[in-house]
Amino acid sequence: MKKYLVLENGKVFAGEAFGADRDAIAEIVFNTAIVGFVDILTDPCYAGQAVCQTFPLVGNYGVFALDEAKDKTYASAYIVREYAKEPSNFRCERDLNSFLVAHDIPGICGIDTRELTKILRENGTMNGAIVSDPDSVDLETIKNYRIGNAVSSLSTKEAYTVNAGGKYKIAMPDLGSAAGIIETLANMDCEIRVLPYDTKADEILALNPDGIVLPDGPGDPAENKETIETVKSLLGKLPMIGIGEGHLLLALANGIHVKKLKHGHHGVNHPVRNCRNNQMYITNQNHNYGVELADTADAEMLLVNINDNTCEGLLYKNVPALSVQFHPENSGGPKSMLYLYEMFLEMLNK
Repeated sequence: MKKYLVLENGKVFAGEAFGADRDAIAEIVFNTAIVGFVDILTDPCYAGQAVCQTFPLVGNYGVFALDEAKDKTYASAYIVREYAKEPSNFRCERDLNSFLVAHDIPGICGIDTRELTKILRENGTMNGAIVSDPDSVDLETIKNYRIGNAVSSLSTKEAYTVNAGGKYKIAMPDLGSAAGIIETLANMDCEIRVLPYDTKADEILALNPDGIVLPDGPGDPAENKETIETVKSLLGKLPMIGIGEGHLLLALANGIHVKKLKHGHHGVNHPVRNCRNNQMYITNQNHNYGVELADTADAEMLLVNINDNTCEGLLYKNVPALSVQFHPENSGGPKSMLYLYEMFLEMLNK
């Protein structure tokens, strides 16, 4: 069945439908990963977005439940050049198409994803619609699409504890993060109290935690005004680490400007340099916003992106806090970036 991708600038791509049989409007982003499509589709940071895979063949090893970042999907739609209809892998439980159907994610295949990626790189991230009839689409409706209330809609409604009895007591407002951060902290002997995103500063302090983790999440960080004010109230009172969205919220709480990047960073191959020792790392990233300033009177730029010189990590001078833009637990080397969590634990020990 024919399907069309219509960009907000009027460009139309003709392809074939797969996945759920419905139309969708979303923010279009491209991901440069070769593998990990299940992790991508179940990553909360893709809420409200349609993901275009730059690698031409997707799904050849099928779907395996243990690859899922969470037990549900968040991407609004999926765009690929070709998907494997008959995957082959000893772990395979089902194919990509049936996975998308089961989770109500519409897809389009057979389009020139290379051309689409070049358009997004040159013009910046834009909205698009996946539809059955391109003539029925209103470009203004596509242009006006916005991802709103992403964190509030995905955050847990009730507090819960992971790894009770761990050495370090951690409070973590849930911004819609994937499970990797929680699992990593639990493996480092932390008890994690996961809280609704709008938990107030005094409620967090009443838990008497050793430190606070601001995890990753979707959407525009500046929308989360309540959380930013909460972080401001907590600055200097407890050690903090920010990951992804948490990195941006911590910057905003410290008066550091955050801007929307031209086409964001989405993939598992983003090179990052440690500014202190010039050590290089390959990192897993998924965000459309970045910290605009580098070194300031209150913060030292700890890590920098090699591709575009954006700030990837900050170590604060005025308060016990550090933050990184990527997922240390999902970096390209074996445990190569876990030292960042260890730096946080050192703050707790002090």
